[in-house]
Amino acid sequence: MESIDLSNLRTLHYAVENPGDNGIAVVTLNRPEMRNAQNNRMTYEMNACFNDASRRSDVKVIVLQADGPHFCSGHDLKETEGVGTFDLVFPVAGLDGKGQEAMMAGEEEVYLNMTWRWRNLPKPLLAAAQGKTIAGGLPLLWCADIIIAADDAIFSDPVVAFGVNGVEYFAHPWEVGPRKAKEMLFTGDWLSAADAKQLGMVNHVVPKDELRTFVMAMAAKIAEKPAFGLKLAKESVNQALEAQGQWTALRAAFSLQHLAHANNRLKFGIPIDPGFRKP
Repeated sequence: MESIDLSNLRTLHYAVENPGDNGIAVVTLNRPEMRNAQNNRMTYEMNACFNDASRRSDVKVIVLQADGPHFCSGHDLKETEGVGTFDLVFPVAGLDGKGQEAMMAGEEEVYLNMTWRWRNLPKPLLAAAQGKTIAGGLPLLWCADIIIAADDAIFSDPVVAFGVNGVEYFAHPWEVGPRKAKEMLFTGDWLSAADAKQLGMVNHVVPKDELRTFVMAMAAKIAEKPAFGLKLAKESVNQALEAQGQWTALRAAFSLQHLAHANNRLKFGIPIDPGFRKP
């Protein structure tokens, strides 16, 4: 299995700005030619960057952003490196299993558990999105504490058309509310940045050419606060959601997604309905 080398990242840029008492770690998705599609290497490289930023005493805040016109087009459907290529982060079992077992184990590792881990990083995580964020790209935003969107940002999870319930990290009801979540999933329609802000998924909408300046200014403002106070404030809000059953709901929806994949395998021989239509 391969360990990630921060000096040789292939899908990301990683840098620490102003290291010291108010340092800001910046993680930048860097597959613009693929619309920053998330492959397994990107997932493990992100996790390595987040680990480093969390452990460094000269980093107070973390920023996630993306190069190119779009934040993320979702999972890379042309994935060439399996989950077992990399050092596993969680004690999953069944990667070499039969039937639906292997797919479920792999997606539990790289999508459900990894996103939840990032959601609980001990430092504030800000995300900046421009252009399209589709399906599997949404959890890369939803794990953030604050989301800033460019005015051209749009969001969609169209995968009900694949015969499944939604993406693996099923936070839709928490992010946009239950009724809008159902509309978003049933129709696959785009959600504008303005609507996402009104629903509470996005904190601020800014002109596209001001996005990075805005998010870095907010990160710098937050970095002026005591690190331990920021950590406790974040945990307090997250624990309020956990008390409402967020993690239980996420795990239940993940299990239902793999019921859907198993059903599709029985009906069509592949894990998605082949009659899907692109958004």
